[in-house]
Amino acid sequence: MHKLLTGKLTVERLQIPIAGLPSQLQGLRLVQLSDFHFDGIRLSKLLLAEAIAACNAAQPDLILLTGDFITDDPTPIHDLAHHLTTLKSRVGTYAVLGNHDIRYAHSRPEVTQALNESGIQVLWNEVVYPLGDELAIVGLADYWSREFQPAPVFAQVHAETPRIVLSHNPDTAEHLKKWRVDLQLSGHTHGGQVFVPGVGNMAHHTSTFYRNLPKRVKRWVPLLKECAQTMKHWEWAQGLHHVGDNQLYVNRGLGTYLPGRVCCPPEVTVVTLVATPSY
Repeated sequence: MHKLLTGKLTVERLQIPIAGLPSQLQGLRLVQLSDFHFDGIRLSKLLLAEAIAACNAAQPDLILLTGDFITDDPTPIHDLAHHLTTLKSRVGTYAVLGNHDIRYAHSRPEVTQALNESGIQVLWNEVVYPLGDELAIVGLADYWSREFQPAPVFAQVHAETPRIVLSHNPDTAEHLKKWRVDLQLSGHTHGGQVFVPGVGNMAHHTSTFYRNLPKRVKRWVPLLKECAQTMKHWEWAQGLHHVGDNQLYVNRGLGTYLPGRVCCPPEVTVVTLVATPSY
């Protein structure tokens, strides 16, 4: 059933230019995984193992995880965290949480503790420098939390320092245009899950259709409302985008909801950083 609904895992490889990237960080390799939804339904252990193997095969310097480790009940995080201990990177694994990871009052501390105890450092409005002062990793609170406050976080980073920003929801890119973001890594969308060649991401078309409906009609189509509320910028549902002067990459994630994935396979992303002239 998982293979029927999900499809085959793909590894997306891209080079991202970073202004002022120091020569010693030229060719730095990052691997991104996102949206596990590890609950016994939306992600098989076989696909999880394939994703971990693909990640390790890329021999990453850093592994970056962009949220939604679980779906509702946070209990499965302990089993998932055990599997994630097999991730291998040169300097560490860092994560931010998604909206599902903070759904209940006890979810965030339970998910955070399980990941931290497995060697994965969870960032919540924090900045770290695992490779030295020349590159900052910025991890933001989830967009739907009351603690999404990027201003004091970015104030901690020197203006000339390149930075990679982890933010689960791509909609945050609109708010982050006022700051330097060399690369934002996000998930949340599952790529829209249904992509029709020649037509595009159906979630984008569905949410646009819903927003143009008369108010008296909207209450009769709750599923369309949910789609529209999940994401404002469905045009950013997957791949690389330029938002103002910033770069945004959206991973399609691993977990799958009904009706499944169509031309939108689960993804492991391998990012190689290359230098450009100073910012």
